[in-house]
Amino acid sequence: MRILIYSYNYYPEPIGIAPLMTELAEGLVKRGHQVRVVTAMPNYPERQIYQEYRGKWFVTEYKNGVEIQRSYVWTRPQPNLLDRVLLDASFVVSSFIPALFGWRPDIILSTSPSLPVCVPAALVGWLRACPVILNLQDILPEAAVHVGLLKNKLLIQVFKALEKFAYRSASKISVIADGFVENLLSKGVKAKKIVQIPNWVDVNFIRPLPKENNPFRAAHNLDGKFIVQYSGNIALTQGLESVIKAASLLRHIPDIAFVIVGEPKGLQRLQKECLACGADNVLLLPFQPRKDLPQMLAAADVGLVVQKKNVVSFNMPSKIQVLLASGRALVASVPDNGTAARAIRQSGGGIIVSPEDPQSLAMAILNLYQNPEKVKTLGYKSRQYAVEHYAFEQALNQYENLCYSLIADREIKSAIVRKQEV
Repeated sequence: MRILIYSYNYYPEPIGIAPLMTELAEGLVKRGHQVRVVTAMPNYPERQIYQEYRGKWFVTEYKNGVEIQRSYVWTRPQPNLLDRVLLDASFVVSSFIPALFGWRPDIILSTSPSLPVCVPAALVGWLRACPVILNLQDILPEAAVHVGLLKNKLLIQVFKALEKFAYRSASKISVIADGFVENLLSKGVKAKKIVQIPNWVDVNFIRPLPKENNPFRAAHNLDGKFIVQYSGNIALTQGLESVIKAASLLRHIPDIAFVIVGEPKGLQRLQKECLACGADNVLLLPFQPRKDLPQMLAAADVGLVVQKKNVVSFNMPSKIQVLLASGRALVASVPDNGTAARAIRQSGGGIIVSPEDPQSLAMAILNLYQNPEKVKTLGYKSRQYAVEHYAFEQALNQYENLCYSLIADREIKSAIVRKQEV
């Protein structure tokens, strides 16, 4: 098959959708398919185009057999509403050129966010007469409105119209959790159009490793510590200030250390919170090279998943699969009725506490610190569940079969049309 992946985020961006789409594209190539990725100049999470890509309109690269076509986007480090609109608009316009004039795909896989990308993806699908799979990683504008990122009434209406268009124009909609299915059904999307394929993790790459002689621990003077670790985006939806406050409540126990890994601007904000709370047991670090990720995760005793109270119930952080695969106990400060809480409960590998509640978070961590056998049991269940439910090969099989089924449906319809014409 010839597969076009239309994704705003891709390698070398370190978090979010980028690693997932990179693994999917390269996995499909290994299975003998031809894959082309239309994406933006890398800029996430700093929201600044990476140095080697600045001043360029288009760049074509090849990595592990994947053709990567990058196009210019308008981006600012601290975007206001207009900047966000220009960001989406610039990618919609600039990406359409390489998407249309590259080789003809048999199928298109488009990721959301960014929601406006559904327009050029649908247009290319119509012009090239090929099916379009909409891969929903988040549901916009609902999620953005819920956390206060989108308040302009006109823009909300525009995005709602885009959402309806995206669902209507897609041949199939792949969603990452059951909360997404419920949401789409409530909006009138037909069940037969929805396919649930959870996000995945490479369980051979992310795997349990010993804490002893761990290079990450050694490099940061953490040997002998009980490490509570968060790695990922530091934004409005996380509320990591609660983690800092929880750390300050446990600073009288010298063996407990908190490690937060993220983008520089977010770390600067958290550093101020540490100083205000007296949380001198928190280590703030920038993102580590991907090759070092397994050792970094293995350095932890506990992995954190953090969300604010107002995060929509269907939000499903991709870090959950990664933490489970690392074979570590999870503590999740997330809404009790949300998709994230449901997934962690099903895994048996973690503890759920109330969001934005430093006291509850501190107590849960203290309980695990005092019960090392419980930590081991949770970690064992985490790994077992990840292997059984989130292994990359399973997801790859599902996407490959979905693509084949859509192509077969298209050929059947074409044959019927030809027969009718005769």
